Amino acid sequence: MGENMLSVQELKKEANFIAGSWINADNGEVLEVTNKATGDVIGTIPKVGALETRRAIDAAHSAFSTFSKLTAAERAEMLHKMASLVRENADDLAHLLTLEQGKPLAEAKGEVMIGAAYIQWYAEEARRLYGEMIPSPWSDRRILVAREPVGVFAAITPWNFPFSMIARKMGAGLAVGCTCVIKPSEFTP
Repeated sequence: MGENMLSVQELKKEANFIAGSWINADNGEVLEVTNKATGDVIGTIPKVGALETRRAIDAAHSAFSTFSKLTAAERAEMLHKMASLVRENADDLAHLLTLEQGKPLAEAKGEVMIGAAYIQWYAEEARRLYGEMIPSPWSDRRILVAREPVGVFAAITPWNFPFSMIARKMGAGLAVGCTCVIKPSEFTP
């Protein structure tokens, strides 16, 4: 067992991660998450509204001022670590995915590994965010294109490939220095 292995219970969070903390809905309301095979309740998630969503956006915007200043190498290193953690915990992540979504365990593990591959790929691409010089119509001028982080992005993901789609969207945005707010499907949170 690797040093970064987490238990299913450690991986299973029944709160939203906003501004570095796990939070519940202000009104205390929750949505039940059920095992798609049995109908049994396997957990709950906070039923957040506009105020919590605004706090998440504000927190991501606040984090952007620092996160966007990380070098490409620093962002790549962070994403490499994230991909490694996903791979180390793939079996438990796949188990949770099977419970909440109902796909076969082998397919769930494949989705988790594809998610890790997306994150790994974006980690490598983070180092290749080159600018470019475009020929100018004037001989004494140059046109320089610089690729820079633009701000907070939102990622709204579907129920059918929840893990890999979060990894794909999140990996791309973090690689270029943006911060994000992720809204997964309530069917596969």
